[in-house]
Amino acid sequence: MSELLFQGFQQDVKIFLLPPILCALFRAVFILLYWPHGSYAGKGKALYHCFRYGFWWGMDWNAYVFFLPFLLLTLPGCFFPAYFAVGDSVRCIWVLVYSLALYTAFIGKMIFYAHYHDTYNYLVWQGKNAEKHNLADVFFNEHRGWLLLASYIPFGYLVWKAAWGLLSLSSITLPVFESETALYAFNTGIVLAAVAFYYFFRYGGTFLHDDKPEWDTIPSIVKRDIFLARATVDDFVALELVWKHPPEVLLSHRDEDDAPLIDNVVPQEQGGMKWRELGSPPEAFRRVAKGARIRQPRHIFLIVGESYTQSPLDDIYASLHIMDGGRRMRAEKHSAQLSNFLPAGKLSRPSIVSLMAGIFDAKLELNENERFWQGTVVTALPAQLARLGYRSLYWYGGNATYGNFNQFAPAVGFDKVMAATEFCPADAPRTWVGIYDHIFLEKAAELIRDMGDSVPTFHFVYTTSNHGPYKMNLSDYGYDANTVMPEVPERLRRNREAQKVLGTYWYSDRAIERFVASVRQAFPDSLVIVTGDHAALPIPMNMGLLSRQDVTLRETFCTSFVMLHPDIDQSLLAGNMIGGHMNIAPTIYEMIAPKGFVYYSLFSSLTEPVSYAVSPYHWLTQDAVGPAEDGRWQRLDVTGDPVETHQTQDGKSPFANEIDGFNAITGWMVRHPELLRPVDTMKEQ
Repeated sequence: MSELLFQGFQQDVKIFLLPPILCALFRAVFILLYWPHGSYAGKGKALYHCFRYGFWWGMDWNAYVFFLPFLLLTLPGCFFPAYFAVGDSVRCIWVLVYSLALYTAFIGKMIFYAHYHDTYNYLVWQGKNAEKHNLADVFFNEHRGWLLLASYIPFGYLVWKAAWGLLSLSSITLPVFESETALYAFNTGIVLAAVAFYYFFRYGGTFLHDDKPEWDTIPSIVKRDIFLARATVDDFVALELVWKHPPEVLLSHRDEDDAPLIDNVVPQEQGGMKWRELGSPPEAFRRVAKGARIRQPRHIFLIVGESYTQSPLDDIYASLHIMDGGRRMRAEKHSAQLSNFLPAGKLSRPSIVSLMAGIFDAKLELNENERFWQGTVVTALPAQLARLGYRSLYWYGGNATYGNFNQFAPAVGFDKVMAATEFCPADAPRTWVGIYDHIFLEKAAELIRDMGDSVPTFHFVYTTSNHGPYKMNLSDYGYDANTVMPEVPERLRRNREAQKVLGTYWYSDRAIERFVASVRQAFPDSLVIVTGDHAALPIPMNMGLLSRQDVTLRETFCTSFVMLHPDIDQSLLAGNMIGGHMNIAPTIYEMIAPKGFVYYSLFSSLTEPVSYAVSPYHWLTQDAVGPAEDGRWQRLDVTGDPVETHQTQDGKSPFANEIDGFNAITGWMVRHPELLRPVDTMKEQ
């Protein structure tokens, strides 16, 4: 039994070597045939990391080539020698089937790229609605399908021979043990080693799930070249990503279905023209500024704090003191705030994309769409600010290649993308997402001060530290629960997991407050806007803070919002009690633009009465809040007592038509990328 276990383990390792070799060969063929750059000069390091990272990422699937034979063949074969005797044949059949599947995925990828200049993406899902006869015609006539099918024979033969060749390599004989106990220990070690071997490779050369390879963590030197970034992803991995992210129904809509939805939200008349005549729905949202309300600032700061939410700012949670910096900003005489403020997304990237582009991301990941790297929509925030004389900089606390914002941000009008991983010290501490906030913001403030104020500048600043997993050593930065929140129940102060989250909020709030103070001291006329990317509730509800233990819809959905400038106070907001991310851009224009300035915005400025705010995920009125997907709603009560949940009569959101309409605008632009405009032409208008 011991001999069989040891020999079987080695055979499983040998057969496991073949798939990653095939994947590397397929990657090489893809690069050779579709290489877009002409010469390979200067690409050596990027190619190395492409193959290195691709090897480890591919192990997400290839590790099974080892583990399944070990589990289903080697282990039972130890008890059934006859089954073990045919083990090598079974292994060869298994790796042949797996390799043919790899080959099929590779052929499909090559054809897909020939048509779409992309590896597998959401369009795969649309194949189910395609004309099957047409697909067959394209395969057999345009891509020599019969020849491709015939190629399975030599490919399969070579794989079979290679598999037997690997299995024929010499194996190590079982060591001689002087005691039975030592032999059993050895057998146990083999089994544990097999499990460890599998997990190590399955997680890409690590035992930590958080460190598994994924699209965001492709080395920057590779990801800057989008072709090599695509080549890095093995075909099974790419198909898995497509499977996990089915496209929104918006992409399968027909124009005739969406047009009536868009009719519900666009202004009925714009210069005497209907939006259908304009062709591009965002162009129907033409607005004219009424005249500047403040002295035009040399610097505008839109600071988006990761998870910088509203709930810790509510009086019922004041004893936590985790966002006292935000409270101090709101207490200033020259500030304007809203405590019921709707983000554009439930996650970070949809909110950031929506703020930049001026249309909702609508779950379509516009930042990952290559068409949106070459053109944008007329509602884009930095492109419109350029017409007011502002250059725009995007300051990100992490690596800008994550989410392809190094491509997307310039396309919407940012003149430069400033990634903390590029301008902060190489040894700066970082979370999984980015550089620690205080280091990022201090360095960003220093660079901004060095730029001076000779050129009016818009700064979009996005922090990252307030994000799970919460692993910062908060005591190094002065956090002590007993000092910060002495009034809260002791069991909350002693709860380590809760304090990791609360302390990170405290840390991030302090970093943002200090950054705001620094840039306002350097440039006193600055317009500063601070919001959060989405809502979050860092506060444990079972620790005796409140009489209720459930989370309200307002706490679940609402993020924070405050503006600071020497010429404003709360009266600027026209008595509004609510707003949302999509009101920020028009508010900036109406505050600083001269009378008659033409701009485009789906929503009105906060300097005018706002009756509702919506997003693809939720809605908000003067007294109620609810989700987009159903008819639930609650009053906007800030209370420690239970809040009643109501239901609409028809079970649908009261703003379903508006939400569908704004989503349809995004779907329309994604389906019609020819309507996107190069940002340079927009800046010149």
